[in-house]
Amino acid sequence: MKRVAIIGAILENPKNSYNKFNDIVKDYQSIIRGRMGLPFKESKISVISLTVVGTLDEINSLTGKLGNLENISVKTSISKKEICD
Repeated sequence: MKRVAIIGAILENPKNSYNKFNDIVKDYQSIIRGRMGLPFKESKISVISLTVVGTLDEINSLTGKLGNLENISVKTSISKKEICD
């Protein structure tokens, strides 16, 4: 069974971490349903929100890999309800 989740990431130095972030996200494109990014150029920070539908293992794997990147903070909110997708 799958769940819906929102993964929020703050890139504190986007120039140095954006490519690594995108490489990981690309590996999980099959579970990503939406992406929104907001650059704060004056603060040199980017905020990215990913909406995903996947198993708990898939969601936690993506979150863990993103969270291990330097200068990136990640939080995830996962639905309690399981869905058939």
